[in-house]
Amino acid sequence: MKLQPDKPENWSIHAYGDGWVSVNGERHSQSLVISSHGSLQPWDCQRFEDLKAQHFDLLAASQPEIVLFGSGSRLRFAHPGLFRTLLDRQIGVETMDTLAACRTYNILAGEGRRVVAALLVEPV
Repeated sequence: MKLQPDKPENWSIHAYGDGWVSVNGERHSQSLVISSHGSLQPWDCQRFEDLKAQHFDLLAASQPEIVLFGSGSRLRFAHPGLFRTLLDRQIGVETMDTLAACRTYNILAGEGRRVVAALLVEPV
């Protein structure tokens, strides 16, 4: 019997560091949104101070169970009003630093959960 290693059917974060995240082997040095159900796109927000409700409103369109907000190199909590659209649609939101959000995304995506990670990747 020939055995083959499992290949994830979704995006997976393979590595990360200060100022970058590697998704399926491709290194990204800008903020991004990664979805367990098939999308990876740049996130038009490079600094925590620039966050607006519109940044999070776009995440609701993919109808995730939960959004992981990676707040950058350290844990910072955005104003709850920024998440209003997500909360109104009963989509859970968890805030953590970007590196913790990467790890948590992999676990939840591996369980088959509909998860979106919005990751602030700050320039070093």
